[in-house]
Formats: sequence, C-alpha cells, structure tokens
Amino acid sequence: MSAPWLEHYDPGIPRSLGSYPEKTLVDVLRERVEQEPAAVALLFKGRRISVTAIDRASDALAHSFARLGVKSGDRVALVLPNTPQFIICQFAAWKIGAIVAPQNPIYTDRELEESLAASQPETIVTLTPFYERVKRLQRAAGVKRVMATSIKEYFPPALRVLFTLFKEKKSGHRIAIAPDDLWLADLIREGERRGPFPSQARPADDALILMSGGTTGTPKGAVSDHRSLVITGTQISTWLHEPLQDGDAIMLPLPLFHSYGAAGVLPASMLARVPLILVPNPRDIADLVATIERDKPSVFCGVPALFIAMLAHPKVAAKKADFTSIKASFSGAAPLLAETKKRFEEITGGRIIEGYSLTEATLALCINPYRGPNKIGSVGMPLPDVDVRIVDADDAARELPLGQTGEIVIRARQLMRRYWNNPQETEAVLRRGADGSLSLVTGDLGYLDQDGYLFIVDRKKDLIKTSGYQVWPREIEEVIATHPNIAEVGVAGVPDARKGEVVMAWVVPRGDAPLTESDLRDFCRDKLAPYKIPARIEFRKDLPKTLVGKVLRRALVAEAKAQMAGA
Repeated sequence: MSAPWLEHYDPGIPRSLGSYPEKTLVDVLRERVEQEPAAVALLFKGRRISVTAIDRASDALAHSFARLGVKSGDRVALVLPNTPQFIICQFAAWKIGAIVAPQNPIYTDRELEESLAASQPETIVTLTPFYERVKRLQRAAGVKRVMATSIKEYFPPALRVLFTLFKEKKSGHRIAIAPDDLWLADLIREGERRGPFPSQARPADDALILMSGGTTGTPKGAVSDHRSLVITGTQISTWLHEPLQDGDAIMLPLPLFHSYGAAGVLPASMLARVPLILVPNPRDIADLVATIERDKPSVFCGVPALFIAMLAHPKVAAKKADFTSIKASFSGAAPLLAETKKRFEEITGGRIIEGYSLTEATLALCINPYRGPNKIGSVGMPLPDVDVRIVDADDAARELPLGQTGEIVIRARQLMRRYWNNPQETEAVLRRGADGSLSLVTGDLGYLDQDGYLFIVDRKKDLIKTSGYQVWPREIEEVIATHPNIAEVGVAGVPDARKGEVVMAWVVPRGDAPLTESDLRDFCRDKLAPYKIPARIEFRKDLPKTLVGKVLRRALVAEAKAQMAGA
C-alpha cells in the first residue's frame, strides 16, 4: 500500500529524514556544552539550569556510581518525579553504560514490586517521601544500593528556605536514611573533583527500560536503545520546528517515567536545543497555571485529563490566566474529546495537535500537522520514516484497504528491542518481515482515511460485543462528552445474561445542573444506534485514571462486576 499521508505534510517537512546521526543523547548534551555552554537545559520552579551544569553534575555522579560498583549493563531505577535529579541521574547512568529503569513514584507496594521485577535493577535513586516504600521492597527486589534525594535540592534559594521551614517535615520530605544508604547530593559533591567522565554510551546500547502493560495488561519492561531516542527526538523536533524557535521552551508536566516524556519530549527538547520546563506535580493545577504564566512555554505537553482539569481551574475558567505563549499543545496517551480540544484552543490561541504511539514503539508517532488540517477524531499521520498499516484483526498477514477498520501495525527504525527477560511476549508483538524490518502489532483498532490520517477506534481487547453487534467505547464517549453538563465519561462493556455484554457509561457531571439517566439516553438517541445507547449509567464524582490520564476501563468494569455479584 502507498503512504498517502506524505502528500499532506506541512510545507518544509521532508518525507524522510534520511540517515540519522549515529550518536546518543549524551553526545548531544556534550555538543551543546561545547557550542553554547550557558544554554538553558531545564527550568524548574523558577530556576534556570544550564547544559553545562547538567553535564558536570552527571559526570560527578557517574564517577561516584562507578566507585560504588555500578557498571555497564546494570539497571538503575529512578523513583523520582520530574526534577533535575531525574535528568542528572539518567545521564550519569548512561555515561557508565548502565540502563535507566524509571518507576512510577506513586505506585503501591505491590505495583512497585511487580515493576521492579520486570527490570531487575541493582540500584535505586528515590525521592525522600518514597524512601520507606523502597526500603520495604529492597530485599525482595534484590536491590544492592539505595540513594535518596530531596525535592528542594534544585529549588531557587528563597523557595528552598520556605520549603525547609514550612513544608519539608509536614509533607514527609524530611527523613533519616539507613547507615548503608547514600545521599545523592553527597555523591555529586564527592565526584566533582574528578573532572569529566568518559562516556561509555554507544548508539546500539540499551538505554531505557520503560514499563508497559502491552496488549495483555501485565507489567513488562520495554527496552529501547540510545539510537532510538535520537531518532524519535529528531522526528518530533523536525515536525515541531515552527513552534520551537530560538527562545521557546517545551513544558512537561507529565512524568518522565512514562514513554511520552522519556522517549518523546526529553529527546525532542535536546535535539531542538530548547529548554525543558519540568513540573513535579501535575495534580497541583494552581502551580501548573502559575508555571505557564511565569515560564511561558511555546509547546505544552498534556493529556486529556490534564486539559480538562486546567479548564476547570477558577482562574482559567474566568479567562484571567495568560496562556498566550502556547503556540502548540501536544495531546497523547488517551483519546482527546473534541469539546476539550475546542475549549483549550480558545483560551490559548494555539492549536492542540493530537498524537498516538506506544511505549513499545519508543514514541514512533502518528501526529496531526501543526499547520495543516486537524481532522476531528484523528490522531494524525505518521511522522517521517514511520509507517502504519491496518491489518485484519484475526489475520495479521492480510492488509486492509484505506477506510477499513483493523489492527494497527507500526513499522519504524526506533521500535523497542525487546521486553526485558520476556522473549515470549516479545515474539507476540514484534514481527520481522521478509526484508528484515521489524513491525509492532499494537493491539489497537483503527483505520486510515484516504488522506492517510489515522483514526483510533479502540483497544482490541475493549471491543464490546452486544447481541452480535460490535461496539467501540470511544465512539460512545465522544457522543456523551458533547453534552453540556458532562465533564468526563468512560464507557465499557459489562456482562449481561441475555445479550452477552451491554454498554455501560460512567459519567462525571459538570456543575450543578440536574441530569438523569433518562436525559442522557434521550441525548444519545438521535446520535447512536439503539444497541450503542448505554444500558447502564452510573454518575460519579471522578473516574479512575492512570497518572497520564487514561481512564481505567478495567477498573470500572471490575467495580461493576463486583456490584453485580453482590446484588
């Protein structure tokens, strides 16, 4: 099949980027230090941190890591939010040839234990509030070294004093560590006198192990190499070259432990040579709004749940927040509802461009053009050197024509190398073609239109089958979300003795306007076929979500099943 999307790229975007630089992000950092040593790499809580500061601190830490016995091929887990320490630790680990395995800091003990088992790190660096949790799991996880750091280490001086006086102890940030454990700040200071560290990172070496549920929902570590991060960063920075000019910055409130930030946004900021604005707590919407007004990002990276939360903030709702610096907002990780897109674009004057990828693809993206048409419901088109095909969901060898719904298959140079120590799951999703190229079977259902725009229909496993009909939850969510009194909605199938499954909707109302199940069904009646109208509706105050804003349909279904079993 041809690649019709190539005809619809924005002016100046090449069909292929040709040969990519044979380098690592460590090489990119050091080139920036040589060419523009004072350039700002990070903005954090009002503090500006240069590329030279990041390079020197990570050199110093690499020396200390090596002295402690961390070696090439080891895994270094980071239980950290978005802080400069995350970036410094990452570069330090890469410089000694180690692999970085970021972890979700708010995981429960059980979740963190499963995640650590999927990457088997020997070393953990943790923020102080998560230290006790790490210690509880250290022996079972086989972790040799634990290092702790405080959120305040890179605060501006005045904020650091205020935090120490009024918040550090109360918020659980002030701790005493065990005698065998280490303070990250001490390790950096100890290594500073030893000068530059000769980097061991090579483009083909493993760089990251990012956690993914894949197509089965069980925790797996997707391994990406250094070359893949540079490829993705080059593609994204090329696509967004217009909103990322000199003096612009990218804002990342989403976690660096997720592929969105780790494999997409961080490499793009490095390759585009623009500062990265780090936000440690995206749930603090007041701080997020203040950070946008202070640091004035050109590109804002979010997820639907974050856009919704920002729109609900009193200052934003009253149109008193200044978001006019934002030229483009990138939305990914979950479906973006049309109403959310419209409202956020109205307050920024910039465009939300929705994209799609997977952790296993190392953010080989489909994304809408910055200038060209953004079709409602579409996640855009493949970036240069990314190829998308639609195949029969029951027969991956049979490619489907444009317009037909099937399973999405991605072919790109930066696909993950494997799942860590899990060859069986690796073989289930990575397929090698006759020409030697690798393809990723995504488990997502979608179609390509005549222009090559990709439309996600739903997850293959989330398909609802009711009375013999196939129903995709996202279609129903899109319809319900247009109701003026609806803030959020999730849809899934629940068991039914007569129909096999029926459609159920979980709805978060907006405001105090009265809303009944009957009202909502009437609203759906002229927009959906009868079998798609929710048979069951539950009104809630909120919906369970992942940290990057995906509605946890499985959790909603599990709750419904438990209620039905107890009835």
